[in-house]
Amino acid sequence: MDDTTYVFDADGLIMGRLASKVADLLYKSARAGGEDKVIIVNAEKAIVSGKPSSVMKEYHQKYELNHARKGPFFPRMPDMILKRAVRGMLPYQRKSSGRKALLALRVEIGCPSNLKGDLPEGHEQGDDSKIRRDLPARYVSLGAISADLGAPAHRWAGGEQ
Repeated sequence: MDDTTYVFDADGLIMGRLASKVADLLYKSARAGGEDKVIIVNAEKAIVSGKPSSVMKEYHQKYELNHARKGPFFPRMPDMILKRAVRGMLPYQRKSSGRKALLALRVEIGCPSNLKGDLPEGHEQGDDSKIRRDLPARYVSLGAISADLGAPAHRWAGGEQ
């Protein structure tokens, strides 16, 4: 079995659609005993559709719904928010294949230099043709949500407010 690393560019993609596609790809590979991996780049440019004020309110409620030491812990950084969305679509607590699938996921802020231009050997561009849509009328980028939650926005380009 030829194991592949799929690279998805989250720029302009709706976070839920991307997370669903990635979770499905990883889980099917883990169930079949494959070693496929997924790298998502430009996590801060993924979008959440909806009225910006209600989206921000929803994320603030999720973030504040915890105990400082006991949890549940909700991330502030855009890469971790996206990874948490994928985790929510995997049976990672019930099945070892779900945990294996989550371990095969890597989410990056920005685009690492080795993934710019031509992809290295064993890597291929992920098929986002079924999840790529025109931008909705109202949306918020994951970078803006993270900056609003108090994440250090200087870590990604254009994140300063």
